[in-house]
Amino acid sequence: FLGHAVDVFDFMIYSFLISTLLAQWGMSKSMAGAIVTWTLVSSLIGAIGAGLLADRFGRVRVLRWTILVFAVSCFLCGISTSPEQLMMFRMLQGLGFGGESSLCMVLVTELIRNPAHRGKYSGFTASSYSFGWGGAAIAYAITFNLFEPEMAWRVCFFLGILPALVVVYLRRNLQEPEVFLKSRAERGNVSAAADLARVFRGPLLRKTVLCSLLSGGMLGAYYAIATWLPTFLKTERGLSVFGTSSYLAVTILGSLVGYVAGAYATDRWGRRLTYMAFAAGAFVMAMIYMVIPVSNTSMLFLGFPLGVLMQGVFSGIGATISESYPSSIRATGYGVSYNLGRVIGSFFPLAVGWLNSGRTTLALAIAMVAGVGYALVMVSAAMLPETSGIDLGQAGGGDDGEAKQQAAAEPVTVAPTAGRPA
Repeated sequence: FLGHAVDVFDFMIYSFLISTLLAQWGMSKSMAGAIVTWTLVSSLIGAIGAGLLADRFGRVRVLRWTILVFAVSCFLCGISTSPEQLMMFRMLQGLGFGGESSLCMVLVTELIRNPAHRGKYSGFTASSYSFGWGGAAIAYAITFNLFEPEMAWRVCFFLGILPALVVVYLRRNLQEPEVFLKSRAERGNVSAAADLARVFRGPLLRKTVLCSLLSGGMLGAYYAIATWLPTFLKTERGLSVFGTSSYLAVTILGSLVGYVAGAYATDRWGRRLTYMAFAAGAFVMAMIYMVIPVSNTSMLFLGFPLGVLMQGVFSGIGATISESYPSSIRATGYGVSYNLGRVIGSFFPLAVGWLNSGRTTLALAIAMVAGVGYALVMVSAAMLPETSGIDLGQAGGGDDGEAKQQAAAEPVTVAPTAGRPA
């Protein structure tokens, strides 16, 4: 939970600093969006590397490595002196949080033995995003009241170092999940290249593509809104630093409620229906919030349902992706699918910046790009198989590559042929 919160704090703090950096460095909005995009592209590399290592050496050990990379990059971001330097250090940060965020969710889903509650725990873990986002809003408000803008943005980056080190300390006694240890004992001597190839082969290829589009749609919509919302409130609605933080606080509070609601819905309604219902609602609320002319007071209250729907759609994603892959390559599969989604989503804030560069208003650009993301969520969710209630030991059914590899290592093993999706 805390690891996820730290990830989101350090990723989202940049969205609060865009307007300051635009003024201080004179960089364009396209460059500001490109920094987000390349940070997320690098997260794919970090997630794939961490996933391959975690499937071989253990989830917990690799988690410690990723958070240390993350902490170092926070410091480097704080001492950067140009947009190009900041982009380079944010890309390093992407390597760390790409691996850390993926392995966190894999670890949580594998530790929950009762499949009837896996969606809830996945959603509760994902709710840490709200705390990370809220922490970023609070840090932004406090530091910009205590320091001049030229120093305040650097302090915001430095603040991510200490909690990252606290996470390393708290995880010192964390044990590997039983389902992973059993799978590692049975898997035999399989190369990392073979593990990665399985994610893109046979029956798992379709799941990889659809899970990537699902996560890409929800992340892209979220990045489009969350990255540019502080700038929209400050530049187009004329709010102060305190006013911007207050409006965001209402949205963040709504997002926390959304995670809880989505967590229960994903186990009760099923994963697919939850995604489609929340995505449709989030699209409608984004249009109302951004496009329809309302007073600032109305916007304050509309931020709550926007947060509920915008973040509630994420509640089941950890469970869905984890339930789509066999234990022997779950971390690799999760890292690939979720972070391919990050790469897809990374182009959404860039698209907002491009559309707002003389083509349309910032509000309309955010609404249009977010709408594309939510449409992608609904389509991919409708095409995915329902995985609610599946036994993780039987996940990834129909993976012929795994069956052949395990048969060679242990001829009496028959488990990989079970658990075909309905």
